[in-house]
Amino acid sequence: ARALTPQTAETDAIRFLVGTQSLRYDNQIHIIDFDDENNIINKNVLLHQVGEIWHISTSPADKGVLATCYNKTSDSKVMTCAAVWRMPKELESGSHESPDDSSSNAQTLELLCHLDNTAHGNMACVMWEPMGDGKKIISLADNNILFWDLQESSGNAVLSSSAALEGKGQLKFTSGRWSPHHNCTQIATANDTTIRGWDTRSMRQIYCIENAHGQLVRDLDFNPNKQYYLASCGDDCKVKFWDTRNVTEPVKTLEEHSHWVWNVRYNHSHDQLILTGSSDSRVILSNMVSISSEPFGHMVDDDELSDQEDQHQEEKMKEPLQDSVIATYEEHEDSVYAVEWSSADPWLFASLSYDGRLVINRVPRALKYHILL
Repeated sequence: ARALTPQTAETDAIRFLVGTQSLRYDNQIHIIDFDDENNIINKNVLLHQVGEIWHISTSPADKGVLATCYNKTSDSKVMTCAAVWRMPKELESGSHESPDDSSSNAQTLELLCHLDNTAHGNMACVMWEPMGDGKKIISLADNNILFWDLQESSGNAVLSSSAALEGKGQLKFTSGRWSPHHNCTQIATANDTTIRGWDTRSMRQIYCIENAHGQLVRDLDFNPNKQYYLASCGDDCKVKFWDTRNVTEPVKTLEEHSHWVWNVRYNHSHDQLILTGSSDSRVILSNMVSISSEPFGHMVDDDELSDQEDQHQEEKMKEPLQDSVIATYEEHEDSVYAVEWSSADPWLFASLSYDGRLVINRVPRALKYHILL
């Protein structure tokens, strides 16, 4: 398995979706519900009969709707296609018990629509408008950015605008992220070693970071609280943090992994917490507090402090906290292709390795209280 996503619209129950990559069997989407109180994982299986899943993403507005990018073989050529699906009604919201005999109970996904890419090439990923009503999506296909409007009940996707990467050679996007800032009018894309920012209204490029990494850029993520900050990771084993207003140099670079870094994710609530997954089989949780939205910790009201405390507090405020690696998780024995934070619990995250192992972890308690208190 390579594809993992939290169920974005589910903010009460802890739930992740995993897409499988099997050549021999029908592929599946596994709905993983984590019961936090009893430390139990429940699983429901949906059949995804069209091919192995390379990417999966969920609607921010509708718990039942998701998109997949999958391989399809036709005329001895392999195409990566994309489609929007609905899961069965009874599985839409989280915290389900597992059926006792999961093999007999596998249900199928209902196809809502295909994102037709015959003219545009292989689909790399599908992104939903982060704050939207689940009707706007962008897909990246080879060197094209395609902007889709999902019509009523998502039964049809209309291509509303597009843009193409121009340049020498065969340019192809590897990944992209839709920024939650600027009224959701910006996206960032990665191709080869370059990161580009685009304005979705004009479909024009607004910034370009050439040679952002020494090798292929694998993944991007926007800081949820600081509008110009963007994280990237790649095959040079590095994670870099950029201020898109000045792209000549990264603001910070992390060099903790010893192989390709496939995934980087900001915590949705506490943007100093950064999660990365790599084909060195490790997941690393870092505390990048110096470039977070609270580099000096929580501000304390003056009224609450006596004079002496006040002075001490002020001195402390002047020193930003130190960045550090909080924890390295080594439960995987294979390449970690995906890491994701839960949409419901900011202290919980999942990681997925190619051998199909899904691991759920928590931010260490001491750090959690340090951040909160």
